[in-house]
Amino acid sequence: MKKNTKNKAKKQKKLNLLSYLSRHKLGISLYIFVYLVASACSILMTITAANAIEVISDSVANYSLGIRYCLYCLALMAVQRGCWYASGWIYSKTAAKIMAELNLDLAKQSFKLNSKTFNDHETGTFVQRIVNDPERIVECLADMVDVVTDIITNVIMLVYIATLNFWVTLVFLGAMAVGVILELYRVKFRRKNKRNLRIKNDKIHSLTTEIVRSEKDIKSLGLEEKLSQVSRKNYEDYRNARTKYEIADMTFYSTRNFISEIVGVLVCILGITLMDKGTLTLGAFMVIYSNRGSLSRLIWNFGAISNWIVDIKVSHERMFALFDEDEFVTEKFGKINRENVVGNIEFKGVSYTFKEYEYKTPQEQEEDQKKRKKKKKSRKKASKTLISENKIFDNLSFKVEPNTTVAFVGKSGSGKSTILNLMSKMYVADAGEVLIDGVDINDFDKETLRRTISLVNQFPYIFDMTIKENLLLAKADATDEEILDSIKKASLEEFVSSLPKGIETKVGESGIKLSGGQKQRLAIARAMLRKSNIIIFDESTSSLDNFAQEEVKKSIDMMKGKSTIVIVAHRLSTIKNVDKIFFLSEGKIVDEGTFEELFDRNEQFRLMFLAENI
Repeated sequence: MKKNTKNKAKKQKKLNLLSYLSRHKLGISLYIFVYLVASACSILMTITAANAIEVISDSVANYSLGIRYCLYCLALMAVQRGCWYASGWIYSKTAAKIMAELNLDLAKQSFKLNSKTFNDHETGTFVQRIVNDPERIVECLADMVDVVTDIITNVIMLVYIATLNFWVTLVFLGAMAVGVILELYRVKFRRKNKRNLRIKNDKIHSLTTEIVRSEKDIKSLGLEEKLSQVSRKNYEDYRNARTKYEIADMTFYSTRNFISEIVGVLVCILGITLMDKGTLTLGAFMVIYSNRGSLSRLIWNFGAISNWIVDIKVSHERMFALFDEDEFVTEKFGKINRENVVGNIEFKGVSYTFKEYEYKTPQEQEEDQKKRKKKKKSRKKASKTLISENKIFDNLSFKVEPNTTVAFVGKSGSGKSTILNLMSKMYVADAGEVLIDGVDINDFDKETLRRTISLVNQFPYIFDMTIKENLLLAKADATDEEILDSIKKASLEEFVSSLPKGIETKVGESGIKLSGGQKQRLAIARAMLRKSNIIIFDESTSSLDNFAQEEVKKSIDMMKGKSTIVIVAHRLSTIKNVDKIFFLSEGKIVDEGTFEELFDRNEQFRLMFLAENI
């Protein structure tokens, strides 16, 4: 067990930005080389132009040599333009590959996370980390290459200027020292403000996503004003964080640039004075004058690199935090692969407590890290704090025979949906065993578990594809005959045949072009196409009208005896024909039997049914 933990830690340690960049060493090296050639052309053009001025301003002017120098400048300019174009082309190709690999691996990692992890975090947390952060990192790295190259160019020019006049160089270096100190302070403030800004951005992204997805509910419930207030508060928080971030940056930038501008003027005055004394030539003065902005650019570049290092570090931490098992818990699977699962289900002494955590912000985690360093503690402090816990089950046991249809009923909060989540391994039991055909569900490998169990939720997600493509997601090699058969068994045949394009009809984002009942039946058709041994229905008819409910009920009835079917239902009328009903109360099975048996002997069950049918 310890060996496996070590291997996982080793693998996670290797998984960082450098591992992705190393795959594209050739493209990155070529990009840097081409950019350096372009920068070298800039230096040579400046020196060549200075030489041209020297030869035509000399007491014995050599105009033909001056023209030749100008032609050299033209050739260098052509090479430089070609290099810039080539570097842009290389960047586009290489950056696209790196971003695609990062996006894909982060998306794959999100697929490994358990359902509880998704419940504990906002949608924006995942979207920003999977989509935006990789793009930001690649852009920052490209900008850093540009700036580092520019720094090299400016340093070479300053060295060249130093050979022309020592006093001008001394003024440059003094001003640069002041500028660098300012930049160090600016970066410190920027890092703190940047992280806070990202957190606020995640929140407004999550809120915007929810508003778009729940547009109909917002209108029907008259929530526009309420959500406008919530949105205003979130956007104000984001705006204030951004204002603070930008004002701090602007203050430092302005101070630094003002110093650079003063130095530029002083250098010009010094250059003119030296020319007057005859210790500086016109050509040398032109080189100094044309590069008076080198100092400002050098300090700006230093600050820009610091900015991008902060951005890269923040994005890197956010992205690869998805691999942090402490905060983003993944699903764990065993090694047992079984082809012919019968569908026998048993809960044996199962206990489960729903725990709610509060996660520390990056700033709080950073403060913890500083405190550990001061106290010389090596053990990492947890990034989350338990704020509440609710025991759902304690020593729950029951059996479901294979190829039978059973239902779990009870009041809200009795634990019905939690049973289904444990049964499908969306949640993991704290104690006891969830067994399928006598094997602990945790010992099955992922392939066996996914193949064995299909889950149809209350609000199944239908993808923005055609009906056929949605069904092929369940079984990629399904024939048209199999697809049409699953549609027929799901009582969707009449609807599909009425469509001009039939199964080739696109259903829109989240299946917006379908009614609630049609979505449910399409989800059932998907489950039927997979031919899973265990099919779970979680409140599949609770949001439907009576006609749609009856159609879905027929679809489920057609599956009886072919798979183990487990249903959670609010409407007791939909489960009259099941083989067995488990009646839950406060996390315990207080009764079980057929519909008729429970109706006759269990007053609470009878009252629930009668209240529903008044």
